[in-house]
Amino acid sequence: MMKSLLPGTWVLWLKKMNIRPPGLLLLLLLLAVPATAEAQFAYAFTNGTITITGYSGPGGAVAIPSEVNGVPVVGIGNGVFTGCTSLTSVTLGTNLTSIGNGAFGGCTSLTNVSIPDSVTSLGEVAFDNCTSLTTVTVGAGVTSIGDQTFSGCGLTSVIIPDSVTNIGYEAFYNCSRLDSVTIGNGVTSIADSAFWSCGSLASITIPNSVTSIGGGAFNSCGLKSITIGTGVTNIGVGAFSGCPKLTEATVPNNVTSMGDYAFCQDYSLASVTIGNGVASIGDLAFCEDYSLASVTIGNSVTSIGFQAFCGTSLTSLTIPSSVTSIGAQGFGGCTSLTNITIGAGVTSIGDSAFGNCDNLLTGVYFQGDAPNADSSVFNNDNYATVYYLPGTTGWGPFFADRPTAPWNPQAAGLGAWTNHFGFTINWASGMSVAVDACTNLANPTWIPLATNTLSSGTAYFSDPQWSSYPARFYRLRWP
Repeated sequence: MMKSLLPGTWVLWLKKMNIRPPGLLLLLLLLAVPATAEAQFAYAFTNGTITITGYSGPGGAVAIPSEVNGVPVVGIGNGVFTGCTSLTSVTLGTNLTSIGNGAFGGCTSLTNVSIPDSVTSLGEVAFDNCTSLTTVTVGAGVTSIGDQTFSGCGLTSVIIPDSVTNIGYEAFYNCSRLDSVTIGNGVTSIADSAFWSCGSLASITIPNSVTSIGGGAFNSCGLKSITIGTGVTNIGVGAFSGCPKLTEATVPNNVTSMGDYAFCQDYSLASVTIGNGVASIGDLAFCEDYSLASVTIGNSVTSIGFQAFCGTSLTSLTIPSSVTSIGAQGFGGCTSLTNITIGAGVTSIGDSAFGNCDNLLTGVYFQGDAPNADSSVFNNDNYATVYYLPGTTGWGPFFADRPTAPWNPQAAGLGAWTNHFGFTINWASGMSVAVDACTNLANPTWIPLATNTLSSGTAYFSDPQWSSYPARFYRLRWP
């Protein structure tokens, strides 16, 4: 039967000999608020707390009470306000600890939300597709932002507090107006597609607390600059791909894994530095980055994947000795490429790895033995000559259908000053070059003057005694 407790308030009264009501009793509680508002909410009562389980009101401005007749309201259940397009604002009580899955999903008229510090859990799709939601304050108690929590919202800025440790899958997916994001120093992981298609987001700083950036996390964003923290070890597949305004990128030394397509189709990307921790440059990692003119490859990289740098604007290229394999079409279609230096560790080069670089590519300099390769490696590179170092093996008059020649040290920038004569020696990095001199080329007696080890492919030689002789001739040789 129904029993009146207070004027204007009613609860369901259960009484039966030797029978207790269940521990979780769904009630239409009308205990502590005016009768016109009471009927808007359905509640569940358990363990001395209340969770809102339903809403039937007209929308507009809604207040979630902190308590009902002294009983704290701690939760908003799954889907309570889902699709309530008339809801314009909501005030959340200070005892609230959880907001359920889809609690406010599709509330397209909701404009702002302040989540109190008492809340620790934000459910999946909690505010999904709240297209008018421009402002949200995430309280300092929230520990995780769930999958698709704010997906498709109209947010323009968001501050993620230090209490949050995880940003979920598609948490801010397609928040096209989002132009400012501050990621707290407690976040350790950013899930796949977390900020995918945030076209107004111009810059992002990944704090040092983050260890993993998920696949597609910032795909198709409006990023012009990124800063990757010193804690990140993994950059997922396509994490920063399709960002047409990004101009430069530095992958720090702490990153050990970088997925396929990581920076693919970033059409304005002009400069890239890949740190010394990365072991592999994945397939299509920088493919179609048409403005990419400069790349530094770290000395831990062992493989360069399929079409990793295809279609870029590189003019010169140095592949470190740590690399053992270069994938098919790895640098295909790089039509601005003029010279390539390939480290001694390379043992395998894939089909058309440097194909269709056209007529600007004239010199390819190998520091090691001839690698495994077929005739397509330099396909349509009609003016390229392959150079090899003295003492290396496997070279014939042709390599991959291109003519070969010994790679010898060269002198450049010769000049005489009042106190010395000097020039720059260009050759393979790490090689040693001896400089000898004589005074008579018809009957030469060569005197060794210096031995230089080339750092980064160059060394400078200076002869302060040159003016003491009527003539002085020099030769370069390897010891």
